[in-house]
Amino acid sequence: MYELLKQEGNAKRGVLHTVHGEIQTPVFMNVGTVAAIKGAVSTEDLEQIKTQVQLSNTYHLHVRPGDKLIKELGGLHKFMVWDKPILTDSGGFQVFSLAGLRKIKEEGVYFHSHIDGAKIFMGPEESMQIQSNLGSTIAMAFDECPSSVAERSYVEASVARTTRWLERCKREMARLNSLEDTVNPRQMLFGINQGAIFADIRIDHARQISEMDLDGYAIGGLAVGETHEEMYHIIEETVPYLPKHKPTYLMGVGTPINILEAVERGVDFFDCVYPSRNGRHGHVYTNQGKRNLFNQQYEKDMRPIEEGCQCPACRRYSRAYIRHLLKAKEMLGMRLCVLHNLYFYNTMMEEIRDALDEGRFASYKKAKIDGMQQIDREKQENLKKA
Repeated sequence: MYELLKQEGNAKRGVLHTVHGEIQTPVFMNVGTVAAIKGAVSTEDLEQIKTQVQLSNTYHLHVRPGDKLIKELGGLHKFMVWDKPILTDSGGFQVFSLAGLRKIKEEGVYFHSHIDGAKIFMGPEESMQIQSNLGSTIAMAFDECPSSVAERSYVEASVARTTRWLERCKREMARLNSLEDTVNPRQMLFGINQGAIFADIRIDHARQISEMDLDGYAIGGLAVGETHEEMYHIIEETVPYLPKHKPTYLMGVGTPINILEAVERGVDFFDCVYPSRNGRHGHVYTNQGKRNLFNQQYEKDMRPIEEGCQCPACRRYSRAYIRHLLKAKEMLGMRLCVLHNLYFYNTMMEEIRDALDEGRFASYKKAKIDGMQQIDREKQENLKKA
């Protein structure tokens, strides 16, 4: 059950009560696609860096090690030793992004595994069955994610099919949750709004799926090639037609500034690979902006990544040392950067919640964005001088 605690404009402050504990929102979900966050991040680490929710992927875990094996071993929580909430993505996005050869039919999608080429079929029922085997806290509905530049006629047909698939997901989840051997009989279901960058299609779809009374609603198919302005426009147009008293999840977004802009527009769940992916490449987020620790200016810099930061990396290690590790291709360098970035994101969400609690989100957002542009401003100044 989702409890809306407070609003400032469209920005929401809430709490989602789940079988695996409370999720304070707005929240950033740390992406652990194959039941692990890339960068050698352990469960103990996740607890240290303020993680509320861990996100894993249905398709990847179905392919390897297999959802039936995970069920046999007690479900995903037990398997990865994580007792807080887990959200599983339906596999829909991976089917459409990874599968070169695929056939989309009314019953589902036929495609080949990206690992060994084996033939796989996945439809709404299969996705729900896999997620039920995993026993995640929140399951995502199986949908098609059309390209942001797809023709209007294709998007309309795709969205209509996604709605029919959602009805099938809801029926199948109700059936699975009633079975005696279900890992998590209180598994929640979030539906996904699609429509590319056609605002009217998005709005119609939001109205339709809102009537299904699901546990939460996601906006999918953004951050896939459209501009930030187009994304913000679609969020602004769509969110008012999704239930205010349910979580609103913007899938796969994004940068810290993207998150702040989306919170202002009424979104309260986020996930993105940026903090871990960028961390593995030596790019670290700070309140002054993003730093590239490979840059020579950090060679003798004995300060932490960010002064005052309480993450495991900043409490002990210097920019110079982490840069050395990255240059030497030592895994510890990547690990420290990933830990810092995830801590930065989770701390920012904590700050957002505090600001909403105190009715000062607008001023917090303005100051935060202004601060995070400092490094970019310095770069521009240096270029002018050069």
